[in-house]
Amino acid sequence: MKTFLKANTASLIASFCDYLLTIISKQLLHVDAVLSSIAGTIFGGIINFYICRQWVFRSQQGPVTMQWKRYFIIWSGNLLMNASGVYLLVHYAGMHYVLAKFITSIIVGFGYNYPLQKGYVFKSKFLYVEN
Repeated sequence: MKTFLKANTASLIASFCDYLLTIISKQLLHVDAVLSSIAGTIFGGIINFYICRQWVFRSQQGPVTMQWKRYFIIWSGNLLMNASGVYLLVHYAGMHYVLAKFITSIIVGFGYNYPLQKGYVFKSKFLYVEN
């Protein structure tokens, strides 16, 4: 339960950075809502990786490149699901982009990100062999 709470704290910090960049891109720079969301997701993903590696899963024993490769695979799915969810909710449901991003990120975060980060990206029992 402690790891779950820490992971959600990391997610909140990363999400704050994600949303901040998304809103700045959309409102101040007048970038399309979906593209702003993608930029925010990239920024938040980088922050989330380092917080999870250092604090949540305390997984510094393995090479960062191996973890980053695994994170990137999972995060790519996260990016695709978040962008798709925002696109569908904004363009087909007529939802405000911030609400669309919030709903999508909650669903993706609990149902996809946490289980795969814990069980795959930062799993402590991996045999670290660089190719």
